[in-house]
Amino acid sequence: MTLISTEVESKVDHIVEHLVFRHPDGSEIRGFLTRPLGSSNACPAILYAHAHGGRHEIGASELVLGRPALLDAPGPMLAREGYVVLCIDMPTFGARTNVSESAATKAALWYGDTLFGQMLGEQAAALSWLARRQDVDTDRIGMTGISMGATLSYFLAAIDVRIKAIAHLCCYADFATLIELGAHDLHGHYLTIPGLLSLTSTGTIAGMAAPRAQLICVGRDDPLTLSLAVRRAFAETSKAYEHAGAEGMLELIEEDGIGHRETEAMRAAVLAFFRRRL
Repeated sequence: MTLISTEVESKVDHIVEHLVFRHPDGSEIRGFLTRPLGSSNACPAILYAHAHGGRHEIGASELVLGRPALLDAPGPMLAREGYVVLCIDMPTFGARTNVSESAATKAALWYGDTLFGQMLGEQAAALSWLARRQDVDTDRIGMTGISMGATLSYFLAAIDVRIKAIAHLCCYADFATLIELGAHDLHGHYLTIPGLLSLTSTGTIAGMAAPRAQLICVGRDDPLTLSLAVRRAFAETSKAYEHAGAEGMLELIEEDGIGHRETEAMRAAVLAFFRRRL
């Protein structure tokens, strides 16, 4: 993934960079980066993965404009906290809606690939670009996101040790339990990974991030993260952290009466988490 254009926009309390990358297949990928004003030292950085929410038109603009499930736009807030933050459009989202999620998923599966695998590959490429920036401290890179962005966060952290800390919201649950309870169809086509549950589980995958720091935030009334599915996943993730001797690096926040959305408590926990871990 190669950067082909940058437009810098100065705000009152942060900087926004409007980015365009060239994908290896020749297509373009839109991105947004927010960063602090006037910092001369290398800053901690966060790779931000955007959500789904059935709003394909939003994509990476979530970083600078927000979305209904968020309190407000996370990019400016994180820049004010001192982080360099990058978000790119995932396939079928934002400026890449020339193909539907259903069509992209089917085409990938017919070729023996997955749309989610493509998403992970592009997030890894975005991480590589972010880590090459002179204003980024490569020893202090985290990842976060809500909903689809949450799933991308803990899956990528499982396979990429450059991510030192992950904080994810509203999409952590045991997939097999969701099937058992009839709740799995609420998730998008992008997450179709043939044979996944015959090999592993989401709780085990999240545990592969151990001993690196991980914060999990869910609402107990979220239909995508039913309590039984969260408990089963967390039991497996906890085992991995215990085996790594890193029990204190794993945190779970569950809120009563909360559905599929960010809360003030989640926001505060994420900020405190990254202050401690990055």
